[in-house]
Amino acid sequence: MKQKDALRLERFGSHLKKMRIKKGMSIRELSSRCDVDYAKISKLENNKANLTLTTLLELAEGLDIHPKELLNIGWE
Repeated sequence: MKQKDALRLERFGSHLKKMRIKKGMSIRELSSRCDVDYAKISKLENNKANLTLTTLLELAEGLDIHPKELLNIGWE
């Protein structure tokens, strides 16, 4: 994996976790509110997986936010 891709995944994972905690949710609670497996969310937060558009949309729905908020990770 390219270094810049790894950095992007790290930024996204950290941002996802921050948004989830801000909403006062555990990973399991977020998983139950959307159609994304607990393990997948954990992997995303720990930079172990990439995501698809449909996963992004599901996570946004579960967090009750607009998908663009999940992509607001400080692009360079």
